[in-house]
Amino acid sequence: MLSKQQTLPVVAEKVAIMQPYFFPYLGYFALIKHTDFFVSFDPVQYIRKGWMNRNRVLKPGEGWQYITAPVQAADRDALIKEVQVVEGEAWKMQILRQLEHYKKRAPYYAEVTALLESCFASPELSISRLNTFYLLQVCQYLAIPFSYDIFSDLNLTLGPVAAPDEWALRTSQALGATTYVNAPGGREFFHPEKYASEGVSLQFLDITLEPYSQRRPTFEAGLSIVDVLMFNTPEQVCAMLDNVVLAG
Repeated sequence: MLSKQQTLPVVAEKVAIMQPYFFPYLGYFALIKHTDFFVSFDPVQYIRKGWMNRNRVLKPGEGWQYITAPVQAADRDALIKEVQVVEGEAWKMQILRQLEHYKKRAPYYAEVTALLESCFASPELSISRLNTFYLLQVCQYLAIPFSYDIFSDLNLTLGPVAAPDEWALRTSQALGATTYVNAPGGREFFHPEKYASEGVSLQFLDITLEPYSQRRPTFEAGLSIVDVLMFNTPEQVCAMLDNVVLAG
């Protein structure tokens, strides 16, 4: 079960604030590796058919398939922190069955299966807490420091939030951060000049996703960290996570 992270860094120089995704792709873990503190951001609307409860892995033969944690019925406007996964072991066993075909070609199948079994041992139902727990387990497997908390547990006092990009700004200020680091997709609606005027540097982390051997003719790019771990050692994955550029 996820235990609340108690220790904020002395100086949270660089923070990342992301919705807690389900076994996300490499770029997500690069944000964790290259920042001092990570906030699982859960006070906003849960988006169905997004990355919160599913991700992509290889399927037998060619192409990819989803692995999914089904969620309990909730209001359409439910917040991430209010959403829970379905109780029981059925969906967890289904994911492990979907991954059985990796055994024939993936050199680290046994290690990754053991990691997932450790993840799935958690009785937690909150999707926010569960996904954060999975992030922690993967980071421990990779030996990446993971200093974190869940937004709804922080009880921060924020300034006024008048635009979507101000959630991260106000949270960064409340944490005493000097730099907020975001994925490159945020360039469309984040405004560096606004952040600079409020004393926070805004940076974007671009990762180059080089192909790795999936032991099949066609490489499927951008899959879940689960696929990456199947074919690479923790040291190799960490090297991939360092193939980044931080820029304003």
